[in-house]
Amino acid sequence: MDGRMCLRQSTTNKPKLWVFGYNAWRTFQNKLMQVNLMTLTTKTVTKLQRYFEDQVDAIKSSENYQKLLAMPPLKRWATVAGLFLLSQLVVFGALYLIFGRIVVIGFFASILAGLATGLGALPALFFKNISQNLFNSMLGAAAGVMLAATAFSLLVPGMAYGNLVSPGKGIYIVSFGMLIGALFLHYADRQLPHVHFESISDTHLSSLKKVWLFIIAITIHNFPEGMSVGVSFGSGEMKNGVVLAIAIALQNIPEGLAVALPLVGLGYNKWRAVGIATLTGLVEPVGGLLGITMVTLFQPILPIAMGFAAGAMLFVISEEIIPETHSNGRSRYATFALMIGFIIMMTLDNMLG
Repeated sequence: MDGRMCLRQSTTNKPKLWVFGYNAWRTFQNKLMQVNLMTLTTKTVTKLQRYFEDQVDAIKSSENYQKLLAMPPLKRWATVAGLFLLSQLVVFGALYLIFGRIVVIGFFASILAGLATGLGALPALFFKNISQNLFNSMLGAAAGVMLAATAFSLLVPGMAYGNLVSPGKGIYIVSFGMLIGALFLHYADRQLPHVHFESISDTHLSSLKKVWLFIIAITIHNFPEGMSVGVSFGSGEMKNGVVLAIAIALQNIPEGLAVALPLVGLGYNKWRAVGIATLTGLVEPVGGLLGITMVTLFQPILPIAMGFAAGAMLFVISEEIIPETHSNGRSRYATFALMIGFIIMMTLDNMLG
């Protein structure tokens, strides 16, 4: 009798042991894949950094650059400004001729929103760190601003456009777009290893590798933010586009500071750190141009596009910004800052309405 019971127990334990072994093997495979992806990303970052450094050295050694340096300071800066304005005239002129006025305005607004990252990085010229309460408050206000902009400038008009395309089904169309946007960022988050916001509290990032992985994270999240600005302008509602551009610009300010401060702490030149922070924001005009041209050419996808942008922004708020504001315990500063940011954006939307 006892022998039969022991045999039955050993037989029933076999599936459990098999499942345990299978789960352990899958966990090992996932960890190994993450390590390989992290190594590949680090190597790619190193190669990109070397490539850009080589290009900078090549430019500095070129004859035209030497001629530029030989000019008097006033003439030199006037030449640089003139070349920059000429390039912008060509770009914006081409966009105006191909797509029209609204695309030009939307692209310009996404550029300004991206440049706000550089504005936020400017305090790094004077300080090596800031208080945790101040930084949490800035991020909390940014979260509130983005929440209000997502609700009033993406979701509400998105549902209205959805009802025009398919009466009574606007909310379902926008919800579908939201899920796609969130899943897109989830996939990007899984496939491109990076350091999250909460690592900032760890002595403002301790290694160069972590800093650059964090910069990758900022860049990943800036792309859909720029796209949301473009999609809003592409709807033809100038007010929604302006409100969202302001919201993204305000949200980019603490992000710029979060990028620049660790670089300065690791010995980077202060102006170079500000420049790198600014570049992370300049991926937004790319997303903005893609979003605005896409919905301008294909108007029926506008509700899904607005839902996509809203879902991506909500993912960033919930996954990155709010958790960071409470990474060292509950922060009432961040909580009230979020409410104030929401109220400011809600008021601005009402005033422009």
